[in-house]
Amino acid sequence: MRELLEKVQNSQSLTEQEMMKASEAMFNEDTNDQLIKSFILALKEKGETADEIVGLVKVVRKHALQIESPLPNVMDNCGTGGDGSKSFNISTCSAFVVAGANVAIAKHGNRSVSSKTGSADVLEYLGVRLDFSREEVSRLLKTNNIAFLFAPHVHPGIKKVMRARKELGVPTIFNLIGPLTNPLDLQSQLVGIYRREMLNTIAEALHRIGRNRGIVISGADHMDEASLAGENHLAIIENNQVKTVTLKPEDVDLPKIAKEEIIGGDAKRNAEILLSVLNGEPSAYRDTVLLNAGLALFAHGTVPSIKKGIELAKQSIDSLNALERLNTLVYFSNSKELAQ
Repeated sequence: MRELLEKVQNSQSLTEQEMMKASEAMFNEDTNDQLIKSFILALKEKGETADEIVGLVKVVRKHALQIESPLPNVMDNCGTGGDGSKSFNISTCSAFVVAGANVAIAKHGNRSVSSKTGSADVLEYLGVRLDFSREEVSRLLKTNNIAFLFAPHVHPGIKKVMRARKELGVPTIFNLIGPLTNPLDLQSQLVGIYRREMLNTIAEALHRIGRNRGIVISGADHMDEASLAGENHLAIIENNQVKTVTLKPEDVDLPKIAKEEIIGGDAKRNAEILLSVLNGEPSAYRDTVLLNAGLALFAHGTVPSIKKGIELAKQSIDSLNALERLNTLVYFSNSKELAQ
């Protein structure tokens, strides 16, 4: 690993295989923490490549809880976090809307990073367990279209690396790869990133780890979600190609909404917002969820356009199907009979 560190420090990028070797070393308990910190900091200063991202993701997934996908086209809509927008839990709420539209979604997530409340925080407040077994994940996906994968639970072997990352206290490659490390073999995915310059790099990496369809989005004001505040930048993976487009609220007949209107709060407040959306209450929160869920449904391939995705998202909410997916997940979490 020291040789690979020197290579990176000399501004030379690693091949996918070299990055896999370095990543395996990072997972090794005998590797010095300082060496790990120096390595990921050197990567940050050089600039991460698709090869390096793919190499690391493959090793992280190798060490993850192995969960077989029970259905042919399960998706995820996890973002990287880190945008500092303090928004409510957009992708978490959108995940239930996607599930209510009869698309299976393995929602990968963690506790708060840049917001006050992460996906795990708000779901835990609502009564959702964070420690589903692989069998329970499979059962939930088949019967409820949604399961939650709490990152520390499905990635138990990454604690050593996370310790070094936390000590550094600055964003690194690990702030980019979270959404790509979902342990299921997904066919499609919506990924939000705040680092717009990495849009195409993440899209390339996403395709190389097996996504046949997908969208990587950097929202207006560099949010890691689609935003109704202005112009969104999208990298769309389709037909083995990546194309970059922009999307504004008026393109999909949604109102322009300032980012200040979708600020969230603590777990209690964000749970209230999430429930208000799933109960069909009109708001800036609902419109933002419609955009993000519509994008996810288009990324999945369920609909031929983002506009059609938004229409389907409205049906999912207004029929209360999305709310039912949440209620079932909470019931499952608290029922010993169902959890067996």
